[in-house]
Amino acid sequence: MSAAPPSDKTWILAGPTASGKTALALAIAQEVDVEIISVDSALIYRGMDIGTAKPSREEQAQVPHHLIDILDPLESYSAARFVQDTQRLMAEIRSRGRTPLLVGGTMLYIKALMEGLDDMPPADPSVRAQLDERMRAEGAQALHAELLKVDAITGARLAPGDTQRIQRALEVFYSSGRPLSSYHSQKSPQELAQRQANTVLLSLEPQDRAWLHERIALRYRLMMEQGFVDEVIALRARGDLHLDLPSMRCVGYRQVWEALDAGADLTQAAARQAVMERGIAATRQLAKRQITWLRSMPWRTIVACDTGMDPTLVLKTLRN
Repeated sequence: MSAAPPSDKTWILAGPTASGKTALALAIAQEVDVEIISVDSALIYRGMDIGTAKPSREEQAQVPHHLIDILDPLESYSAARFVQDTQRLMAEIRSRGRTPLLVGGTMLYIKALMEGLDDMPPADPSVRAQLDERMRAEGAQALHAELLKVDAITGARLAPGDTQRIQRALEVFYSSGRPLSSYHSQKSPQELAQRQANTVLLSLEPQDRAWLHERIALRYRLMMEQGFVDEVIALRARGDLHLDLPSMRCVGYRQVWEALDAGADLTQAAARQAVMERGIAATRQLAKRQITWLRSMPWRTIVACDTGMDPTLVLKTLRN
């Protein structure tokens, strides 16, 4: 590693799933003294390694990683907690004379870090019970359509099958009379400009979307070969996990879980192919939403991830 002084700016390396963030971050770590903070709502969970494409033990040994394997899949995590944890970690990393490098694709976390979050109302058991009943009776599509009417910003961000977050957004609205999206702190243009000036957001975006689709399909096939189905079977065998948990709604896990619920024999090639196709399609939709989020941040610096990324040039961009 170089003896270059740490950067006084916040470095963020973001991009859609399968765009090459981990490999690029590790290459940067070979050139400058960094510690990586994961910006990924799936990597926080223990026992979910294959389906999240979690950095291997060898990769994590190359450079210190944070916010990986910090929770049991039964637990939940929030954007507000991410901001608290990340601000603490960045201060600690700087105190060690290193540069914090934030890496991941959970765009809500990046938005919360940059713009802040107001305190949201606590859970309302009575409203939650009513929404639980409505979810069972009407289904996620109906409640998602309702959310789009009362909070178009949050509704557009959430997938129609994201039952828990849809319910939480409606709960906030019916408990407080305010849409969930309004709880993002409204910073003044001057405050936002200052935060953006102190942050370098590198966005890995493909010029050819077909390149990313091929990468997603290749990675999903590799995950299946590595034992992804067995990983989900082991999680199911615990007996305390279910599809309404944020962990089990992660892309890939949900599709395998639902196939097993339906009695599919995933030792058979046809059944494995079917669940793989559903998982790939869901991952492509996730990537599309991630790119849409990134395009809403005009101050980002775009790096074409499908034309060969030179870590030296990327590092120069970060520093300049």
